[in-house]
Amino acid sequence: MGHHHDHGHDHGHQGAFRWSVILNALLTGVQLAIGFGFGSLALIGDALHNLGDVLGLLLAWGAERLSARPAQGRFTYGFGRSSHLAALTNGLLVFGAGLLVVVEGVERLQDPEPLVPGPVALAAAAGIVINLLSVRLFGGHQHLDLNRRAAVLHLLSDAAVSAAVLISALLVAFTGWAVLDAITAIAVGLAVMVSAWGLLKQSLAANLDAAPEGMDPELIERALLELPGVRKVAQLHIWGLGGQRVALTAHLLCDGDQPSPAEALLRAAEARVQAMGIAKTTFQIEPFGNPLPDRANGRSD
Repeated sequence: MGHHHDHGHDHGHQGAFRWSVILNALLTGVQLAIGFGFGSLALIGDALHNLGDVLGLLLAWGAERLSARPAQGRFTYGFGRSSHLAALTNGLLVFGAGLLVVVEGVERLQDPEPLVPGPVALAAAAGIVINLLSVRLFGGHQHLDLNRRAAVLHLLSDAAVSAAVLISALLVAFTGWAVLDAITAIAVGLAVMVSAWGLLKQSLAANLDAAPEGMDPELIERALLELPGVRKVAQLHIWGLGGQRVALTAHLLCDGDQPSPAEALLRAAEARVQAMGIAKTTFQIEPFGNPLPDRANGRSD
């Protein structure tokens, strides 16, 4: 006997993506103009990182809009998992941007460039303000959504790069040591790469159908075993569907003389896992003793 349950999908706030793209595109143009006009390679690098932000935000925005489309044809689960692919791509972009900053910083150590600090400092300060404002637009729930988390990481990493350029410009203005710009760029680039590495690991795990963070399969299995009549839980699978949606399938192996009707047991199982944050569930009730493995190697979509 099978049972299926589903809840609504979080469509997100598209305005956060729209305004972040507009603000960062304008910032990129201004920083490129000032960077070329006043000979600042650091600011040009910051502008290129901002351009990566714009591309990453467009990817994440497109994935979120795509994930809102209903299931159709062969895509029986819908398109929510596109957000996982966008997060993986964004993580690669952030990591690549950090690596580029490190490489450029090493080159500048060997051959420091003269810097006109005033306009560069102003453009870098604008970068900090705009990127932090863009982060604010996403609100306080981005940690629940891998796709939005990737977008926010883009913005925070670029704010850090802008802060490094600002500090370097101010220090160069007071000391005349152009090499400080390169040292700061290397430190920031390494920090960006470390933060991107964590995102890459999470997004890769999501694309490989790992249970989402905070979902402990053993804990969920124990919770299901506490239900009346359930002797064993087999073929338990937990995976993310994109956004905040999590799916679960499982076989409940029960005693032949289970005390409650099958429909009541299914409702109790749904309520138990929904309380743990899993909205989409499919349970199959089987008599105890069936030759089902505890965990299958794959799941059927």
